Amino acid sequence: DLLVMLSTLLCLLLASASWGCGPGRGYGKRRHPKKLTPLALKQFIPNVAEKTLGASGKYEGKITRNSERFKDLTPNYNPDIIFKDEENTNADRLMTQRCKDKLNSLAISVMNQWPGIKLRVTEGWDEDGHHSEESLHYEGRAVDITTSDRDKSKYGMLSRLAAEAGFDWVYYESKAHIHCSVKAENSMAAKSGGCFPGSSTVILAEGNTKQLKDLQVGDKVLAADQRGNVVPSDFLMFLDQDQLISREFHVLETDEPCHRLKMTPAHLVFVMNNSTNSNSIRAVFASNVKLGQWLLVVGNDQSEYLIPARVTRVYVEKYEGSYAPMTSHGTIIVDRVLVSCYAVVEDHDLAHWVFTPVRLWHSFLSLFGMVKELSSVHQADGVHWYPELLYYAGSWLLDRSSFHPQS
Repeated sequence: DLLVMLSTLLCLLLASASWGCGPGRGYGKRRHPKKLTPLALKQFIPNVAEKTLGASGKYEGKITRNSERFKDLTPNYNPDIIFKDEENTNADRLMTQRCKDKLNSLAISVMNQWPGIKLRVTEGWDEDGHHSEESLHYEGRAVDITTSDRDKSKYGMLSRLAAEAGFDWVYYESKAHIHCSVKAENSMAAKSGGCFPGSSTVILAEGNTKQLKDLQVGDKVLAADQRGNVVPSDFLMFLDQDQLISREFHVLETDEPCHRLKMTPAHLVFVMNNSTNSNSIRAVFASNVKLGQWLLVVGNDQSEYLIPARVTRVYVEKYEGSYAPMTSHGTIIVDRVLVSCYAVVEDHDLAHWVFTPVRLWHSFLSLFGMVKELSSVHQADGVHWYPELLYYAGSWLLDRSSFHPQS
């Protein structure tokens, strides 16, 4: 019905894109539907261990019905998902809100991919100890899935759809099922998605540099337009900031010119597979950047054009502070490398569209000369109210569209 359609659209655009995404595939060109490639048996995405940085994160302890954290689990009564529930306790329906959101999104993708077929969950939250030690099933953060027709030839594509739906780790574990998991609800990466250390630098329109933590509304920083030209762009706000937190960041190091970009694994950065083919530019998670790919960087002469620089090293370092800047162009040059202002979902264009009201409001204030007054207003630590509102609105709509009382 209409409510389901609106809920689906808003949830995909708001609940996911509100945390996430810069220029799309090929500056200034209409994005064509992505061709999906099935996963191979035993393949997992991202290509790191499940409980490590860049995937679903560390194990936080088993949840039982008597534990304080049990209240963090929510039942999923989505009629478009079949739950095996062999224990007859509805345990498979219990999961964290993030897991529920991703599962509901995947259910839609499955129906679109194979009309008449539904998503099937064979294992969800485990309270009986049937999984390996420190399994994320014990926290309601993991599900094992198949299609309703149990057609094994579909499982490779089902794995790919799960990755596209936003699960933080997808593993085509066996011929019988796919394993998917998500980050913990209290994980910074799950809530804010993408940030940079406060010590990272941006380039102001005048040419001098400034530490990210010192940016103020009204500053103009270098970014890129849809054609890939370096342009000054208004700094609008921090989507999220935390001055005191100490956390690990992915470091992407390039050769000539040598730059070191620090960012969280779920943040988007623009890469090229071929230094001579600008049509190959696309936004990917930092955790998915591979050695030998090319980043778009500002040359040593700081010209108006970006140049490719090859990634020669990827590693992890801990830094103080965590900041997620947003500009009017949706892109920004950080540590002399072009990045997206968004994270969590690999679709820069969608996220940029979702934040249109923010840009319009800033333009309105600029028209009446009121931006300067905003620069003196200190933004409190935490997620900015606008993306937080989008997240909760999307989650609420998804609950409304998928809620189905137990019979």
